Amino acid sequence: MAMKAPRGTKDVLPADSYKWQYLENLFRETCHEFGYKEIRTPIFEHTELFERGVGETTDVVQKEMYTFEDRGGRSITLKPEGTAPIVRAYVENKLFAEPQPIKVFYITPVLRYERPQKGRLREHHQFGVEVFGANSASIDAEVISLVWTIYKKLGVEDIELNINSVGCPKCRKEYNKVLKDYLSDKLENLCQTCQIRYEKNPMRIIDCKNEKCQSELKDVPLMIDYLCDECKNHFEQVKNYLSILDIKFTVNPKIVRGLDYYTKTAFEFISTEIGAKSTVCGGGRYDGLVEEIGGPPTPGVGFGMGIERLLLTLANKGIEIPKPDRLEVFIVTIGENAEKEAFKILYDLRKEEISAEKDYLGRSIKAQFKYANKLNAKFTLVLGEDELDKGLVKIKDMDTGQQTDVKIEDISKFIKEQGGNM
Repeated sequence: MAMKAPRGTKDVLPADSYKWQYLENLFRETCHEFGYKEIRTPIFEHTELFERGVGETTDVVQKEMYTFEDRGGRSITLKPEGTAPIVRAYVENKLFAEPQPIKVFYITPVLRYERPQKGRLREHHQFGVEVFGANSASIDAEVISLVWTIYKKLGVEDIELNINSVGCPKCRKEYNKVLKDYLSDKLENLCQTCQIRYEKNPMRIIDCKNEKCQSELKDVPLMIDYLCDECKNHFEQVKNYLSILDIKFTVNPKIVRGLDYYTKTAFEFISTEIGAKSTVCGGGRYDGLVEEIGGPPTPGVGFGMGIERLLLTLANKGIEIPKPDRLEVFIVTIGENAEKEAFKILYDLRKEEISAEKDYLGRSIKAQFKYANKLNAKFTLVLGEDELDKGLVKIKDMDTGQQTDVKIEDISKFIKEQGGNM
């Protein structure tokens, strides 16, 4: 029986990898424009990092983590999200001692044991950014505007931005009392997960996807109505900065995000292209997380964007990702001596940054031309014994059919003069 990839994973084959490369390059370029630098963290971390950082009552920690004990008896977890590992790196490497803010971006696989669905696999991939050391509402707006810029560059015009404030520990304490009072006589109707959340983090009940739980939340009091003056002012400033940039948004008081570390600003970008309103990017502020992981009190804000979901959104909208440059030269060889000379020509062309390929399977001349067509080569370079004796090659433009005799030493010059991939 042939081996198959594990359920919830997917190979990215050469026919599609250029799409990933394009998005990754666009993300890197955009982050560079915004002043962010790349950070890379391990694919696995100590389990405690996610229990403390993400929250013990979250679905991620309770149900979705790939956790195992290594040979040293340590509990290890494969990275289920991007933020906590970067906070750990920020604290461990004392980046808080450097001039603030620290602005970083990442591209990483993340692994969650959940039911595979459209646009969300057990191993999926994320773009994301994190900013440490800035309290200003303007940095929240900048982070959101970075996502907005990526969508605009890709031609995604009808994405929907929802924002909310989930308050701070001070105002959330009062709100939690009100929320628990509201839920107290409904508790037995809630799912088991929500009953656990009732004691530890009742606001997360609002985020429950269980229909029975949602039916009990029709008139639920909302955090946005209980914000302290500081949180209220911060949220107003975020909205003002977004308006300055002409970024349209909807205030959605039911956004609480699925992770426990969020404070103040929370946001989601919504698309209908991968099913009923689906979140394709989400993020927010997490002013207590650095301290929770063992660092000094440090504000933070960031987002994560699923690459698979972005690709699905683009495909469903009919937005095509530009294909890579064509192969510039394919060398058709006739005879053993020509094949050896072609090997050297191939190397010389590549040194000149001209993409070039040849046959390695001993195909017939006709089959070599057919293969050159399959590779979509712009030029074929025909080299046989007669051409070798004369120190020439025949170069055929595969678009026009025009053939030209060119000296072997002038091949690179000719290709560049003809435009190649320019």
